[in-house]
Amino acid sequence: MENNFDLGIIGGGPAGYSAAIRAAQKGLSVIIFEKEQMGGVCLNKGCIPTKTILHCSDFYKNLKKAEKFGIEISDKSYNYEKIFNRKNEIVEKLQKSLTKLVQSYGVEIINAEAKIDAKDKIEADGKVYQCKNMILATGSKPAQLKDLERDGKFILNSDDILNLSQLPENILITGSGAIGVEWARIFSSLDKNVTVVELADRLLPAADADVSKRLDRLFKKSGIKFFTGAKVDSISNKTVTLSNGQILNPDIILCAAGREPVLPEGIGFEKDGRFVKVNNNFQTNYENIYAIGDINGKMQLAHSAVHQAISVVDFIAGNKQVHFDILRVPSVIYGNPEIAWIGKTEEMLAGIDYKVSTFPVSALGKAFADDEIDGFVKVLSVDNKIAGAHIVCPEASSLIHQFSLMIDNELKTEDILNTVFAHPTYSEAVFESILGMEGLSLSLPPVKLL
Repeated sequence: MENNFDLGIIGGGPAGYSAAIRAAQKGLSVIIFEKEQMGGVCLNKGCIPTKTILHCSDFYKNLKKAEKFGIEISDKSYNYEKIFNRKNEIVEKLQKSLTKLVQSYGVEIINAEAKIDAKDKIEADGKVYQCKNMILATGSKPAQLKDLERDGKFILNSDDILNLSQLPENILITGSGAIGVEWARIFSSLDKNVTVVELADRLLPAADADVSKRLDRLFKKSGIKFFTGAKVDSISNKTVTLSNGQILNPDIILCAAGREPVLPEGIGFEKDGRFVKVNNNFQTNYENIYAIGDINGKMQLAHSAVHQAISVVDFIAGNKQVHFDILRVPSVIYGNPEIAWIGKTEEMLAGIDYKVSTFPVSALGKAFADDEIDGFVKVLSVDNKIAGAHIVCPEASSLIHQFSLMIDNELKTEDILNTVFAHPTYSEAVFESILGMEGLSLSLPPVKLL
């Protein structure tokens, strides 16, 4: 039949398009429904546009210390409208490229809102499509806090902030997760006054405590003001009163307090709180319907969604059981320096016999050459295997994958030390942090091990 498919996918973000390509590679007939632009939040309203702006702000920040490198530049300034336009151009190019890529695999794309009529039927744009299996990859949207509802003018969410072609001078950010921290770094690097308010008792509460402490130091160094254990208590005529009594007068408020799932229309699904409930193979209460990415609440990261997509399609095509472990998914906070972590924190290892080694970036020749000496690589091990790694360092987004491979393959520390790490690189900090487990660092004075 004309409208019969092995797999119907709702949502064209990283979870959806990755599943579509993988399924086509496996020989399945695939149709994907996307009511907006291909690429989802990541490409259109998240990862890519934000990192494009962030790279521009970091570039400008580095220009301001050009003299330190013997480079003389008389006029160090920026035009945010041009940055804004560059962001749009890159997103548009990637949208077109992604659409062509998916279509090159023979996947049919329907640009319309989809509704699930039955466990094997999807309706869109007046037509009904029969789908043997379905994948729900509808993503998420910015969450709204009570008494801090978005108005798009004074109170903005992470979508709104990307639509500003000019930046105000004074910005208040609520929340210090990835979104809040990255935008604080962008605004600060572009010479704006930034204040961050975090309800938890420390910045970046999901990270290891030592990472939070270092971020505290980095914020102070950058002139970013912040209040922890606090929240917005009231707003009157753009005057903001915090729960700790502080009074602020920002030009805008960026609400960066997380995201909530976008649920598909049609038949209902069992829930786990706000999210769609799934089993270990990401099946919903309908065994032929799967929920991947942000809507299942496992981990709201694009690369996590891609991994889920590949694993679920392999299960559908070949009944290969899904193996997904949150502790084996790296997290990255972009900016200067980058922050990344994987595995367990020291708090998680309380009561367990473990080793910890922290190597300061300032002990690297490469860091001095780059004038990037503020950071560290911290590694945790249990039974001579890596249990967790936490990095504040240039190139942390790349370095973390070295630890990811170690953890996934359950390598013993003595085996890792047989690897040759090039000099001078930031990767030497990975090598040195593992050497430090036994007090054998080649770049630090001797220490007495407990």
